[in-house]
This record gives sequence, C-alpha cells and structure tokens, in this order.
Amino acid sequence: MTIKTDWAITRCRQPKKRVFAMLADMWIEPGMIEDWNVLHEFHYKTESRVAGARYYRVMHEERLVGICVMCYPRGLLRARHKAFPRLKPGGGDTHITNVHRYKFLNRQFGLNARTVNDTMFRGVGVGYRMLNLAARMDGREFCEIQSSMSKFNMFAQRAGFRFVRPDPPPFYKLGVEFYETWFDAQAADQVALMLELNDMPSGLQKRCIKMMKAFYYKHSALEKTGGMRGQKGVDHVQNMEPKLLIKNINQLCFASPLYGVYKNPDYEMTIPSRLPLNAFDWQDVNQPLDPIKMEEFK
Repeated sequence: MTIKTDWAITRCRQPKKRVFAMLADMWIEPGMIEDWNVLHEFHYKTESRVAGARYYRVMHEERLVGICVMCYPRGLLRARHKAFPRLKPGGGDTHITNVHRYKFLNRQFGLNARTVNDTMFRGVGVGYRMLNLAARMDGREFCEIQSSMSKFNMFAQRAGFRFVRPDPPPFYKLGVEFYETWFDAQAADQVALMLELNDMPSGLQKRCIKMMKAFYYKHSALEKTGGMRGQKGVDHVQNMEPKLLIKNINQLCFASPLYGVYKNPDYEMTIPSRLPLNAFDWQDVNQPLDPIKMEEFK
C-alpha cells in the first residue's frame, strides 16, 4: 500500500549540529507497563489506558531515560482516510467487509499512543530517535501518531512521520455557543470555567452539569464506540467529574490534533530486540537499518 502524497507537513531535515555525547551509551529495548508508570507523570495523558499496549524503553546504564507506548489503531479516522483513501468505508460495506478492515488495520497499523522522556534528557535528540526505532521494532507496516503538540514540537517529523493537513474542529461553533449559554468565562479557559461552575447556586450548577454531560455524549463518537468495551458510554459520562467533563468538551470542540504516519522501511525484516539508540543515525529515516551493523547486535 502506498501513502497518498498530498501532505501539508513533510519531515524535517536533520539539523547539522553536535550530537549529545551520552546518546552513544543509550539503548532501546522492549519495556513493560512498570516503565511507563515511572515516567507517566511527565505526560499530559497520565491515567488513561490504551488497547493492546506495547512498550519500548530507552536506558542509559541502569537509568530509564524514555518510554514509547504503541497500541492498536483507531478503527475509523477521518485523517487516515486522507492518506489512505481506499481504507475509507463506503455505502456498500457489509459486516464481513468491516470485520476484515479492522483485522487489516490491527495487523498492518500501530499507533504511537505515548512518548515521554525523563526531564533530564529532553531537547538532546532522545525523543525522535526513540520514536523512529520503536516504530521499526514494533513490526507493523505503518505507525500512526495523533498529537496536537506536533504543531509546536517537531520530534515526530524528525522521526520520519509525515502529516496531513488537519480539518478544523467540527464542533467548534457548537462548543462556543454552548459555553456562552451557561458561562461568562472564555470557552477555552478551563480553569475559569471550573471556578465559575463552583460559584453557581446549587440548583443551577446541577442543571449545568447535566447539560454538559448531554452535550458531550451527543457529540462524542469516542464515548459511543467505546461503550461496547465497557470503558466508555452513557454510564461513563454520567459518572464523569465536572473537571474532566470540561476538559473533554474542550478537547472535542477546540482541539485539532495532527495525524501523521510513518512507513516502516524494515517491515517484515528481522530486527534485534535491543539496539543502540544511535542506530537511528546509521541511515536516513526512511531507509532500512544497516544490516551489517545490525549483525553486531543479533
């Protein structure tokens, strides 16, 4: 399968600068959830779980430097259909068609759900090296990423990911209108919204929270599709705390994460389970790992 070439953002060229010396002593290898638990507090998605998590960690001697979490891809993703138009569902799809589409996605696509470094090792080239090598080691033909931070931190572009032009948030106008009905605070200011909610009279506050839950569930495809797994759905929304509810509404209405994908040049190749982090520098990001150098680590 080839990737459609109409991209808004292409990968960054590697900067010509001095390499951080400690990179030569770092390794990437399979990790465990315990590694994620060590560093998860440094990631904005701290407590949420992902389906089929696979962990890849970077170590410097006995110290955990970073963790990359891969998982199963989302079944339906509008941005993916821009890059892979043939994967877009059509009006004539049957149950069998849909089942095989999901099986194909789970077999060929992985999703980078989390990437986080120890704060002492940020800005020195660990993140994009780790992401590139983890995408290769994960073994899928394609590795996806969805991240709002990719607009500001170009580590995924440096890892070889290419991004499609994002759509504007589909519920932006509805979100603004909803908040203007109930709040005086600016719609994107979650702290101010929470303070105003806490200051409401009890009856008005209960009514406002009830309407927020109804608004969020009505427009959230995630809650509806996740309900079959027992992780999302009506009950999940009804039990949601107001602070999380406001956060999720704002994410739904105002966020526009970038969708990027990396085509694994080592797909169906045997890769050592442990590699030096500077294996990233053996070749271009879109070239297979150097087979001669890999022999030293098999």
